[in-house]
Amino acid sequence: MRADLADVRLAELVFAPHYAAPMPRVLTIDSELREARAQDSSVIVMLNKGDAFEVLDLIGEAAWGIAPGNGLVGYLPAAALGKPSIEDVAA
Repeated sequence: MRADLADVRLAELVFAPHYAAPMPRVLTIDSELREARAQDSSVIVMLNKGDAFEVLDLIGEAAWGIAPGNGLVGYLPAAALGKPSIEDVAA
């Protein structure tokens, strides 16, 4: 959880200075979802190639967001994410 940013779908439930709309992506490689951006931070869960991930923020080489398959929030390498599909860009 971050105090500065929240999913726009939670706007009626959670106060945050900023809200972001999730950007759907699919993992192109297996990746660890971590509590923080640092590579030595605790691993929350291992995500698999092909899993969905909803990006809420991109910070350098890291992406922060939601793994909707299990509802967990954390950071993973932005390089693990596929490009948006045509449907995602048009939405």
